[in-house]
Amino acid sequence: MEKVVKAARPETVAPSLRAKAIRMIAIGEVGVIAALFVLVALFYFIQPAFLSPRNIRAILQVVSFVGIIAIGQTMLLVCGEFDLSVGSVAGLSAVVSAKLMTAFGLPVPVAIVGGLATGAIIGLVNGLIVVKFRIPAFIQTLGMLFIGQGLIQVVTNGAPVYPLPASVGETGMQTIVFGLGWSFAFFIVAAITADLVLRRTVLGRNMYATGGNPEVARLVGIDTNLYKIGAFVTIGMMAAIAGMFVMADLASGTTSIGSGWELTVIAGVVVGGVSLFGGAGTMAGGIVGILLLQVVSSGLVVIGVSSNWQQIAIGVIMVLAVGLDIARRRYFTVGAGARNKE
Repeated sequence: MEKVVKAARPETVAPSLRAKAIRMIAIGEVGVIAALFVLVALFYFIQPAFLSPRNIRAILQVVSFVGIIAIGQTMLLVCGEFDLSVGSVAGLSAVVSAKLMTAFGLPVPVAIVGGLATGAIIGLVNGLIVVKFRIPAFIQTLGMLFIGQGLIQVVTNGAPVYPLPASVGETGMQTIVFGLGWSFAFFIVAAITADLVLRRTVLGRNMYATGGNPEVARLVGIDTNLYKIGAFVTIGMMAAIAGMFVMADLASGTTSIGSGWELTVIAGVVVGGVSLFGGAGTMAGGIVGILLLQVVSSGLVVIGVSSNWQQIAIGVIMVLAVGLDIARRRYFTVGAGARNKE
């Protein structure tokens, strides 16, 4: 009997180790993080200046702006929707806030609330139209993108809004850690908070249910419409915050704030494993995806590749990442199921 028991132990341990390895590799963030390390090593090998403190700060600075919006986009995608208007919302909120400070002479805190309210209202409009009128999010938010761009020109008359109060520029120039300012600090705190909400709370579980299977979610009493509208408002406010951080960094409300951010944010979170179809993905994955895209953009510049190739590279990476993620999920999910049956 003792011999049988001793012989059985290695057989029971081996499948357990294989199962743990499969579960670890099946985690969406693992592939993205691995790709991130490979790219960093590659760019460093080609040009060691890539990992200079100055370049690292530049990468993290851009990530802090776009990453704030990526937090809201990840939550919205988890709920089964997405927003293409975030770039114009960021720009419009920034110039509205700047205009309130200058043309109307309002105190800085009041002007900031005005910019935040601008983003929240646009998010609410997007959410209500998508949910109540059944207009596809692609059409509604694409239309809002153009509306926002037009409103930016109306508010500014095509010219930068300045000079802003000295306190705004001083806030934008302040550094908190590693030469990075308040935008990075806010980004880190917001990302950790949002990750905990998605992973550890009933609110987060209901958001995954809303995006994963809305019909079943409604049957169990989840107000899916409310969750989607709330996610639209959240991303509108996050876009406004990102835009106003850039405004403080530039010490002016320029018409270029937020330009092109919508595609960068969508590409980043999708590369990070957040599903375009809802109900899947993590906050950590979305943030790492944004970081990966910025590493690619910065790395191509540092090694001397023409900027014309940056968008091509990002597009190729996005398609490859989605394709590899689908293949990985199919292999490990089906393969694990077959092995468990055996």
